[in-house]
Amino acid sequence: MPDNNENFYAGHRDRLREKFISNQLADYEKLELLLAYVIPRRDVRPLARGLVKQFGGVYQVLSASLDDLIAFKGIGRNTAIFIKLVHQMMQISYKTQLKESPIFHDEKILHNYCRVVLSGKQVEELHILYLDNNLKLIADEVHTTGTVDSSAVYPREIARRALQLNARSIVMVHNHPTSTNSFSKDDVVVTSQVQVLLASLDINFYDYVLVVGDIVYSMRAMHLI
Repeated sequence: MPDNNENFYAGHRDRLREKFISNQLADYEKLELLLAYVIPRRDVRPLARGLVKQFGGVYQVLSASLDDLIAFKGIGRNTAIFIKLVHQMMQISYKTQLKESPIFHDEKILHNYCRVVLSGKQVEELHILYLDNNLKLIADEVHTTGTVDSSAVYPREIARRALQLNARSIVMVHNHPTSTNSFSKDDVVVTSQVQVLLASLDINFYDYVLVVGDIVYSMRAMHLI
């Protein structure tokens, strides 16, 4: 026969499910409900709050490395794998949509994809999204991996790879792991350099997307390109 604690947890989780259906859950509560399915006989509310505090947000929890998740007290290997599986399924979903529809149809999908891929990374990564003539994704490739506050850009390598893939447009994407700032002056300068080189090859520079925590900035939306 269930004890009082089990009755409480069951009732609490039922309330979370109802709030989820009504779209009334806070972010940490969504993480709590997710954890409840893999840790069924424990109060996971402190665990969800602790994860969000430790990693800085729900996206950062999902994108944390398997080792970092396992190292967090209360998260076992199975739970860590479950979290990473959810993260990878989100990436697959957004990436599939980018391959099937032009990115301008719903740029929120592009921004969500960039957020899921890069939010929570401990160092800067620069990704290049290579697009076909219809602005559908051909490939997402890591161009360079840098430090906590910088990553290199090699315009000729971007152009060479675009030609290899027969890409007609590109999107540059990178993250700021520690800074809360938007695009730097260096970002704007290097963007101009890449634009000029690609234009000489009749390749369009569609956008430069920056991920800062849960925030996504777009040079296109900010009229910087």
